[in-house]
Amino acid sequence: MKNAYERFVRPLLFSLHPETAHHFAIGTLRHASHVDLALRTLRIFQPPPKPKTVFGLTFPNPIGLAAGFDKSGVALPAWEALGFGFIEIGTVTAKAQPGNPRPRIFRYPEQQALINRLGFNNDGADVVAERLRKLRESGRWPRVPVGINIGKSKVTPVEEATSDYRYSFQRLHPFADYIALNISSPNTPGLRSLQTREPLSILLRAIREENQTARKPIVIKIAPDLSPAELEEMIAVCEENQVDGIIATNTTLDHSAISPRQNQEGGLSGEPLRERSTAFVRSITTRSTIPVIASGGIFNVESAREKLGAGARLLQVYTGYIYRGPGLLREIVEQL
Repeated sequence: MKNAYERFVRPLLFSLHPETAHHFAIGTLRHASHVDLALRTLRIFQPPPKPKTVFGLTFPNPIGLAAGFDKSGVALPAWEALGFGFIEIGTVTAKAQPGNPRPRIFRYPEQQALINRLGFNNDGADVVAERLRKLRESGRWPRVPVGINIGKSKVTPVEEATSDYRYSFQRLHPFADYIALNISSPNTPGLRSLQTREPLSILLRAIREENQTARKPIVIKIAPDLSPAELEEMIAVCEENQVDGIIATNTTLDHSAISPRQNQEGGLSGEPLRERSTAFVRSITTRSTIPVIASGGIFNVESAREKLGAGARLLQVYTGYIYRGPGLLREIVEQL
């Protein structure tokens, strides 16, 4: 049965261009984050508490907002009010960047999917750090864990990626409960090459050096397009470097669910990614004790149970939230 969001709000949002709808939604939540009455109103969607402790952090419920929705961290109080058990902002890059040319987001309602080629459009590490500092001083900082997802600036050569990540880490570390390293977006040229042994080992060693004081959990976000051998190598490198968690998975370059006539370049998310991301969760948890955060095709309690049954400790939603709305969290948490 469709909820009120699906019956009334989604048709209005889907009548707009996808990126226009996104800016409208994030702008509304940004404004709400500064208005106590608006935050109290949003709290009607909060699910009951089901706390969970993973890599030393306590989450009021296991469902988080995936990176990509609030790239520059403008609406944290609103996300908490809506009931998310944790919030991951970003991807943030060392340098501010506009992202790829528009149009760059495409909806596929029949497949319950999106394709995006946004390209890490964000305000940059310095501006985001200052925004988070002001939010903390305002007293509106959320009472749920906040993850900060960082990636490589497009203008930075992949050979210099480590220094780029290091700079973002230094600026954003004070505000993060955990930091996610995005090495798997398909929309930044060369980024996925960081998933191979030597570049990843160099990156993780550098981040470990930076993370000695006031240590924060480090998680890696991986692509669903790795081969079994590549995934094995990835897990081994993560274990060697004491990575605290793995996010499985990012968007996919497999667009077989989309007709060639409608296809667009970019990363595919949503229902077509569900089985593949679940398979990755299962592959990781059967080979390693590193906690997994599952992301990909979570639209209802059945798909959430599927991910948890495969061994995931936490869940993240993005595309499912766009299609199902704020009632999705309560629906899942109440029935888990």
